[in-house]
Amino acid sequence: MVRDMTVGNPTSLILRFCLPLMAGNLFQQFYNMVDSMVVGRFVGTSALSAVGSVGALNFLVIGSVIGLCTGLAIPVSQCFGAGDEKRMHRFIANLIYLVVLIGAVVTLLTYFGCQTLLHLLRTPDDIISDAYTYISIIFLGIPATILYNTVASLIRAVGDSKTPLYFLIFSSFVNIGLDFLFVLVFKMGVMGVAVATVIAQAVSGLLELLFLHRHFPALHLHRSDLAPDPDCCKKLLYAGLPMSLQFSITAIGSVMLQSCVNTLGSQIIAAITIAGKVQLILVLPAETIGLTMATYCGQNLGAKRLDRITQGMHQSLLMAFVYAVCAMVLNYFASRYMLMLFVSRSETSVLRFGEIFLHKAMWFYPILVIIFVLRNILQGMGFSVQAMTAGVFELVARGVMGYGFVRRFGFDAACFANPVAWCAADVFLIPMTIYVLHRFKTDPTYLNKRTKKAYE
Repeated sequence: MVRDMTVGNPTSLILRFCLPLMAGNLFQQFYNMVDSMVVGRFVGTSALSAVGSVGALNFLVIGSVIGLCTGLAIPVSQCFGAGDEKRMHRFIANLIYLVVLIGAVVTLLTYFGCQTLLHLLRTPDDIISDAYTYISIIFLGIPATILYNTVASLIRAVGDSKTPLYFLIFSSFVNIGLDFLFVLVFKMGVMGVAVATVIAQAVSGLLELLFLHRHFPALHLHRSDLAPDPDCCKKLLYAGLPMSLQFSITAIGSVMLQSCVNTLGSQIIAAITIAGKVQLILVLPAETIGLTMATYCGQNLGAKRLDRITQGMHQSLLMAFVYAVCAMVLNYFASRYMLMLFVSRSETSVLRFGEIFLHKAMWFYPILVIIFVLRNILQGMGFSVQAMTAGVFELVARGVMGYGFVRRFGFDAACFANPVAWCAADVFLIPMTIYVLHRFKTDPTYLNKRTKKAYE
């Protein structure tokens, strides 16, 4: 079902779009959590550390791929908001060419570069074998990741966030079932959870593509749409690469930090790994509010409705702040119980470090949710480079914290590395968003120019 977000109450539209997307992301994180739960409880803490030691590397590559798929769909949402169906179809066709080419290149480069990357990360010798097994399989599954996320992004671009949710729920159950089958029955260890993830995404992506073909005529292509168009490719890359680089830059900072954390020992690696999983779940609803704003702003930019963009920003920030407070309360009272989903009660050291990590970070959640909302607002309005620049601020902050403080002060500095990076990003995002909205408001010709540049 398509949804026009250029008319109607912004708060209601954001919530109706956001809730299915939130549920989908929660399911995605849930089955990622199940991977770690199965490894931690049925394979061992060492295997959990192996998976955790490549977490930043996984985020770097897979996050960049997902960011690319999401960003490439923004011109589609802008054309849909402007009612330009012919242009939208040309964007879709050229989007397909780009993701196939980029996906093939990224898969080959990452798979054959695994060993080198693991050594650069200073992966401990006792876990490097399992780490390589896990991450190499995940990288071989990049085409499945691209398939699912490309189709899901196209469907969301026309205002439907429910359909990707249904397929993600299905994928989640497939992944969880295969986790238990491969690990408990076939005794495949970390290889089992990696293979399960790839199979689940591939099946979900193929079924989602079939569903799109049957139920979304607005996205159907005709022969005349299939000609490669360098101008379309250029505009798609202008939207997609900065969002991909945004993930990459953020993740490079995480990789730098991870390389320092990996020197602190397997117990702390395991603790930060499971604490990171819990934190992802805690902040995910606020992150989803931000993702919603990319589509919302993209459509309203196409319709030249600056008033709705501003109103939507205020409402989304309010919702994100309210949720941030709820997440802080939940973190404070329930973090230990959530950590025990991954390791047994007997792992007292891992639990203690994980709880400390979460309790120190939670005070910065209101700062984090600002990043989620403002970054996606800029992205949706076509300011991809500016959104990406916020990631540069995060990268620098994580690098400084990792190499300047974690090596000297150890675990305590690692707890504050991410919060410092969040503060650094907001130092750029807040004034940039204010500037952009003020420029649009005071200079109508600038709004027309940016709208034309975004999708024509």
